[in-house]
Amino acid sequence: MLSIFLLIPLSLMLFVVAIWAVRYAVKSNQFEDLDNASQRIILDDRQERRQTIQAHERTEPLQQDTHTAATDKVDDKINNADIESVHPSDIDSNPKK
Repeated sequence: MLSIFLLIPLSLMLFVVAIWAVRYAVKSNQFEDLDNASQRIILDDRQERRQTIQAHERTEPLQQDTHTAATDKVDDKINNADIESVHPSDIDSNPKK
């Protein structure tokens, strides 16, 4: 009997806390967009990846210019050398960036 005097007020307090938590969640718009919330993480990753690719594409022409200058020097050396002494395997047809 003594435990009922303790458990009933405790359960009522927990009930009030639960009602307050649900009301707070509704007022802070936690239940506003239930359908797209799970996709938001994926879409954010796509946007970050897209921005990274765009930043890489902006810096890529600068790297290609330096690469072109280096290949021009190699081409000049090849043109100045005796063409018959150059073996086709010495010329890198697919240069690494």
